[in-house]
Amino acid sequence: MRGKSGVALSVAALACFSFLSTVAGTSEPLMYTGLSNYTFPDDFIFGVATSAYQVEGAWNVGGKGESMWDTYLHKHPNYTADGSNADIATDSYHNYKEDVKMIQYLGSSHYRLSLSWPRILPKGTDNYISEDGKRYYRNLLEELIKANITPMVTLFHWDLPNPLMDLGGWTNPKMVDYFEDYARVVFELYGDIVKVWTTMNEPHQHCYNGYGTTYFAPALNAHGIGEYLCTHYILLAHAKAYRLYDKEFRPKQHGQLGITLDAFWAEPKNASSQEDRDGAEAYLQMHLGIYAHPIFSGNYPDFVRQRVDNMSLQQGFTRSRLPYFSQEEVEMLKGSSDFFGLNHYTSYLMSPCAGENYQKPSMDDDTGVCLEQHPSWTKPGADWFSVYPEGFRKLLNFVNNNYVQKNNISIIVTENGLCDHGGLKDYERIAYYKKYLYQLLLAKNLDNVNIQGYVAWTLMDVFEWSDGYKTKFGLFHVDFNSPERTRTPKLSAKLYKEIVRTRQIDFDYLSPESSRYQSNKL
Repeated sequence: MRGKSGVALSVAALACFSFLSTVAGTSEPLMYTGLSNYTFPDDFIFGVATSAYQVEGAWNVGGKGESMWDTYLHKHPNYTADGSNADIATDSYHNYKEDVKMIQYLGSSHYRLSLSWPRILPKGTDNYISEDGKRYYRNLLEELIKANITPMVTLFHWDLPNPLMDLGGWTNPKMVDYFEDYARVVFELYGDIVKVWTTMNEPHQHCYNGYGTTYFAPALNAHGIGEYLCTHYILLAHAKAYRLYDKEFRPKQHGQLGITLDAFWAEPKNASSQEDRDGAEAYLQMHLGIYAHPIFSGNYPDFVRQRVDNMSLQQGFTRSRLPYFSQEEVEMLKGSSDFFGLNHYTSYLMSPCAGENYQKPSMDDDTGVCLEQHPSWTKPGADWFSVYPEGFRKLLNFVNNNYVQKNNISIIVTENGLCDHGGLKDYERIAYYKKYLYQLLLAKNLDNVNIQGYVAWTLMDVFEWSDGYKTKFGLFHVDFNSPERTRTPKLSAKLYKEIVRTRQIDFDYLSPESSRYQSNKL
């Protein structure tokens, strides 16, 4: 196969990952009826998730500094699909006790949340720590502990302090040091009660959409350069924070620290086409391997390194658009995660496509693959989102075979869920959770994938970035027209509660008799 710009895909480089050959070989008839023939073990983690910017509101309360999302949306009020922002969001800053009660209702043992960097360090740097920010998170975390809920805390979920964005954000090498300083402050403040940490949430989405394109803030549109600089320094910042925790805090705090990576499953459009299979492998390396390989295997994947180097050379660049790690940095990165945090929502069909499809340079052009979704896959909400449960099992196998087994670690599914356009009788979300969790059970029981836990996205309807409030992922409905931001459980909340309680999936529970809830198949 040849890329869109005429640069051949390296067979040797592709061989460093056997993406599609590591998919589960064992199949089982998908009978989405009755009780699942496998159950979740008693020690399996069930959780729910939110992130600070998407729920907290109180954007200027208590001396909080502005995040880059605050600043960008105030300057560009029409940026989101509905012209909204997260100045109030679900107002969890004032309603966090209500949030904890909702988690208790579900029976979830874990709550994945993020800390707002500018709420703790309003200037972004550690020379000034907000007393209000310190107090807010201490109160929230203690409320969770009191309710017997384990907090899983993410340090960075995209709300960079705006003073640091003014310095170039993640294109600036100094961000590595600033993040380490921030991590130290947080470990010192909360490491006594937080035992599960992740450094970064979905660096691929953040770098690709925010630095490479304009889909997320900071909307730099520095395609082909910005996303790779962001990738490089976010990885180094993660590794620095890991080594800091490992050396100075783990011996007395005894916690775990990892990272959350996201991935669509890449399905060859035509399974019998070698070009389509190569395209799917290329996509997974360029969009997941570029982050996972340095952390779990050491350095960038050979295919990614060669591809970007060759494309850069052909395009007249003096040096590669993807920076190089020093040997010391390679060693710092390798093994810098205690588990594999995986976010997954949907799958795409992959095939090679011609060079005129994408801007040059860009990560898309470097990848050389076109994405589409099968017309039989249900689209319940956003255009990018289709339902293909089998892709989840395939992705879990890929991650397990390429990273988890080699590092003797486990997978925690740190986000998974369905978006729609709202409503309390959310049968499509109910069907999604049943089918995707069943695919997880098959991966765990038939394929021996080491999966430690599952975290549903999200506890309630939240501010969904550039979509604003138009798409909904929540188990609880939030009335954004109410000053109290009233929360109401959807039918899916009742379903999730039942799965957590019984440790099993009852496909007939809360399911209308309708053929459209049967399995989607190619």
